Amino acid sequence: MIQIVGLGLIATFLTIILKEQKSSIAFLLVVFVGCVIFLFLVDKISEIIGMVEVLSRQAGVNVIYVETILKIIGIAYIAEFGAQITKDAGQGSIASKIELGGKILILSMAIPILTVVIETIISMLPTT
Repeated sequence: MIQIVGLGLIATFLTIILKEQKSSIAFLLVVFVGCVIFLFLVDKISEIIGMVEVLSRQAGVNVIYVETILKIIGIAYIAEFGAQITKDAGQGSIASKIELGGKILILSMAIPILTVVIETIISMLPTT
């Protein structure tokens, strides 16, 4: 975590200095550092995915549901990352469209899971 914060602080100071003279280079620095920080975290993300898969197998949960949930989480993080980079570039309206696109994709992927949950609840209700 110290490496990530240190890299972020250094990039912030450099961006402040560069923004006055070369704003396009400052923006590229922001994008580059964002990607480097993401690459720092790829190993941890892989570990988390592995742990979730092991837990789901032990619990007897259908792999399709776990994969779908992991994809939904991935979409949320990617949309947030893209929206933040776009906001950094001063394009708030495009950032909000990225966020909307992410939300719609998440909803479309969640529908099968919601359907199973609703069917399970209905099957538990007593029939009269």
